[in-house]
Amino acid sequence: MTNIVNHWIGGKTAEGASGTYGPVTNPATGEVTTKVAFASVDEVDAAVASAKEAYLTWGQSSLAQRTTVLFKFRALLDAHRDEIAALITAEHGKVHSDALGEVARGLEIVDLACGINVQLKGELSTEVATRVDVSSIRQPLGVVAGITPFNFPAMVPMWMFPLAIACGNTFVLKPSEKDPSAAVRIAELLSEAGLPDGVFNVVHGDKVAVDRLLEHPDVKAVSFVGSTPIARYIHTTASANGKRVQALGGAKNHMLVLPDADLDAAADAAVSAAYGSAGERCMAISAVVAVGAVGDELVEKIRERAEKIKIGPGDDPASEMGPLITKAHRDKVASYVEGAAAEGCEVVLDGTGHTVDGHEDGHWIGISLLDRVPTTAKAYRDEIFGPVLCVLRADTYEEGVALINASPFGNGTAIFTRDGGAARRFQLEIEAGMVGVNVPIPVPVGYHSFGGWKDSLFGDHHIYGNDGTHFYTRGKVVTTRWPDPADAPAGVDLGFPRNH
Repeated sequence: MTNIVNHWIGGKTAEGASGTYGPVTNPATGEVTTKVAFASVDEVDAAVASAKEAYLTWGQSSLAQRTTVLFKFRALLDAHRDEIAALITAEHGKVHSDALGEVARGLEIVDLACGINVQLKGELSTEVATRVDVSSIRQPLGVVAGITPFNFPAMVPMWMFPLAIACGNTFVLKPSEKDPSAAVRIAELLSEAGLPDGVFNVVHGDKVAVDRLLEHPDVKAVSFVGSTPIARYIHTTASANGKRVQALGGAKNHMLVLPDADLDAAADAAVSAAYGSAGERCMAISAVVAVGAVGDELVEKIRERAEKIKIGPGDDPASEMGPLITKAHRDKVASYVEGAAAEGCEVVLDGTGHTVDGHEDGHWIGISLLDRVPTTAKAYRDEIFGPVLCVLRADTYEEGVALINASPFGNGTAIFTRDGGAARRFQLEIEAGMVGVNVPIPVPVGYHSFGGWKDSLFGDHHIYGNDGTHFYTRGKVVTTRWPDPADAPAGVDLGFPRNH
């Protein structure tokens, strides 16, 4: 009998009532192992109602109460990190070490949330006028929602809900229907940590569930991570319904390699950043821009390293890269490589025919490397989200920067050089939200915020860090005057208030 992943509403499992289910596949075998219940409008409404009721008390709870729960949750998450990583591997396909790394990065934001009392400190100015004080405070919004992608089923939700609930909000999570089990296990751990019923809820589903969250009048804010077309839709629709929105979209992250760079280090970085997690991450390096005469040598070094990558099931300790999430996605990624030569690319490595013995029905694709890629090629223009690396050539630093800045995406970028002056110019001139200097995947630590520019971000706030705290709270300024007991009545004064 196929297992069923149900919703989590009001602190307990809620069996799907819509009668609609989606398949959850083991990408290494192609076998459907689980069904996930898809929520109806009524089921989404039930989750939001549970969160709204819980907010009446959670929104008024003390910082000490919230952080006590979060510290307990952190300990439970740490104790169960192998179990959660195994769930990720089984449904997403990434290798176990990569899944463990995902949980570790999520833990960083839980750490940040445990110290929320520092983030929520207000400001006070005394004697702005005679016996007048002004204070600024931040308060929670109410019910907030998160809509998260398949590629990081534990980490990306943890970029959102720990800060949201630490700030006093209640949360409704709609995780990817492709790998939903990690979200439910996290909900169980939150409950075990003592989080009151209804503060954290999980509803699974498709566009029906998403659209209801975007239009529901009791949802005050929406966080999203996914592709650019959907991010734009989320931002437009939720904003039209009066909600605060942070919607992180897609990427085409470039790595600029200057002639003075350590080419061995650059090649190591390019292979790790392009092919790690099978390229299914928004911060993957998918385009290397080689400046000057270093291109041929750099491509050869990348090829030598890429050919040695061990591809296999994620639960095999020998595997360095697993399969792609679905067969449809595998075929789409392959199409970019299959059409590359006709668009002027030099195909150095073609991984489209790769299979794994004993797992022939898995969603396998090997390493692909394309050189001398024109900017008109689809493999360069589109976010492929797979293990395909494009190498472009530029004659000068300026030409390379102009090429990168011409991209409609602006998520992350990196420069490899020994020249501090060039690196300084790059970090100021490049049009991207996250920059690495000799660091290929510049994902900020938890206490700095994550987010891109241009078509990689819709909304004003980046995610987690200080931006996350600001997104999940709203400011209030209080001006106070207390009369001194010795004062005589001042009488009525209809003039503009004096501050001196």
